Amino acid sequence: MSHDQGSTTSLSSLDGLGQLLPRLAARWSDRIALVTDERTLTFGELDRLAARAAHGLRARGVRPGDRVALMSQNRWEWIVSYHGALRSGAVVNPLNVMLTGDELAYILADSGARILMASRDCLQATAPNVASLATLERSICFDGALGGAEGFEALLDDAPAAPFDPVPVSPDSLACIAYTSGTTGHPKGAMQSQQSLVLNCAYTASMHLRTEHDVVLTALPSAHVYGNVVLNSTFMAGGRVVLMRRFDPAESLARIESHRATLFEGVPAMYATMLASPAVATTDLSSLTRSTVGGQTIARSVIEAWERRTGRPLIELWGMTELSGLGSTHALHAPAVHGSIGVSLPGNELKVVDVEDISVECGPDRPGELLARGPLVTMGYFNNPEATRETITADGWLRTGDVATHDGAGRFFVVDRLKDLILTGGYNVYPAEIERVLIGHPAVALVAVGREPHEVKGEVAHAYVVPTGERPTVEELLAYCRERLAAYKVPRAIHFVDDLPTTSSGKLMRRMLRQPVVPQRPDARASRA
Repeated sequence: MSHDQGSTTSLSSLDGLGQLLPRLAARWSDRIALVTDERTLTFGELDRLAARAAHGLRARGVRPGDRVALMSQNRWEWIVSYHGALRSGAVVNPLNVMLTGDELAYILADSGARILMASRDCLQATAPNVASLATLERSICFDGALGGAEGFEALLDDAPAAPFDPVPVSPDSLACIAYTSGTTGHPKGAMQSQQSLVLNCAYTASMHLRTEHDVVLTALPSAHVYGNVVLNSTFMAGGRVVLMRRFDPAESLARIESHRATLFEGVPAMYATMLASPAVATTDLSSLTRSTVGGQTIARSVIEAWERRTGRPLIELWGMTELSGLGSTHALHAPAVHGSIGVSLPGNELKVVDVEDISVECGPDRPGELLARGPLVTMGYFNNPEATRETITADGWLRTGDVATHDGAGRFFVVDRLKDLILTGGYNVYPAEIERVLIGHPAVALVAVGREPHEVKGEVAHAYVVPTGERPTVEELLAYCRERLAAYKVPRAIHFVDDLPTTSSGKLMRRMLRQPVVPQRPDARASRA
């Protein structure tokens, strides 16, 4: 991966993503790269804006290795800042917009961030918590000057129009510190190398056959590893990204049609709610050539329904913050195996081991913990060597915290998260298995399953259901489960709700289900992307 300054077309020699936009601008300067609600940018324009951002950061004292934190919903300023910071040699600290003030203050202090670049709403919500942080020297607001925060346009306007050559970096140097969201204790900062970011985007683009003709619609948060890989792998291929600030099912369907999107990328709940939307019956989805889904397990019934509606494959994938994005997926033209997360990305390894003794590898169809190894694996947790030792073995295997099986032919199948396992009367019950059954009922739009304490069985499963329209009866859904699940897996109760708690990326948050209180369990060793 040595840097080739003479090449304007080859992207294979990138040492870091900070070098990406200059290469793309040299090759496709006038091609549209990014479409947002506020602005449409070509590769040339995106490159020049990132150069101005890099100049502005350098003028404000940012030097290679300094941490720059980014916090906002999807917008062009976030992407310009991300690439500008990497170009300047800084380390990016992408922040979840759902962080509380206390969580944000902890992360900024732990990472040692010098600059926070954020939207007005994020700054207003968290200002009291970060105002006294010793490490934070400056805040920059994407929506104009705010109190003591400088406006983003001022940062760009102060910069010279001259190019900003990317600071040379080593492929194994630190590029990003992405903090995982734990259920207990403080978040952990997964250190992502320059190489892991570049390789993940390159492998994703290759496996899904992205090209310069693609128009990719996404509402996945840019700060999330899945959203980040969607953005930069599409750019890497010369494709166009249509970026929604937030996900909305009817609006997503409308934009697939109006932008003639060739690829939609999302989490399971996005597909379930689009399929439940009345607009799905009348929207023209013929431009789609494939879609991708990741973040959580998805029911085969949802995959099959989306594929029937679009006539194109829905490609499953799996990934983690600790892998800088994807760890496995299917190649576009490989045989479809619904329910499988696919095969390991090139140059990386996956295996399933016994939960109690990770030195014992599991044979086909036997559940165990999924482990990953290779150049995508995190460099460790920032300022947390103990968590690093607990998560990464001496020989480089990352303990993912996912329960999985394999078929003996290289394909893997995620069962659920270890931390979400429900122990009921001595039996293991995985919430995802119940969710996959219930989402197949025509009256169920969304479903999540959580645990409840029980005097006799220890724990039992409770299901929380968002109906599609007319509410089914509890007995109807329980009977549906009894036909498809072993008796001990049938939920003890079903609760009808108007909505379900989700993360900023749209994943279901089982730990936030309450009826009346769901006891929390310690977080898994690593957080899933």
